[in-house]
Amino acid sequence: MTQKYYTVTWDQLHRDSKALAWRLLDRGPYRGIVAITRGGLIPAAIIARELDCRLIESVSIVTYDEEKRGQPRVAKPPVAAGDGEGWLIVDDLVDTGTTARVVRALLPKAHFATVYAKPAGKPTVDTFITEVSQDTWILFPWDTEPQFVAPIAKTATR
Repeated sequence: MTQKYYTVTWDQLHRDSKALAWRLLDRGPYRGIVAITRGGLIPAAIIARELDCRLIESVSIVTYDEEKRGQPRVAKPPVAAGDGEGWLIVDDLVDTGTTARVVRALLPKAHFATVYAKPAGKPTVDTFITEVSQDTWILFPWDTEPQFVAPIAKTATR
């Protein structure tokens, strides 16, 4: 299957994250937001501002190394969120649902929202804004210049 790429700009990400906040407004208020690092950090900040939520926690699940998928590993659990009761989980994208299932297991009572969703991952989240095809790789603004650039830590000589 041919890989497709879809570039998301900073402006578009901001608009889509704000649209997600509008969709979530009537489902709150939330005790806090759990941002899934790293991709969920910026959408979570935008949504936190729009929902006037100041308590932010994070969870780090390592699944990807650039475009190569591996086994999910919890690098940092969301301790402050307990079982998720009254909390909102935010991520940039649900792809296959692998990361989402791990986070759901940690926070079974939380509401899970993503900005973008692929068909295989849609059933693992409660709310999303935009669906993209399963064979599309989204290039987020932090991944491009305007084409893919490896992170500095992987290319720097020491």
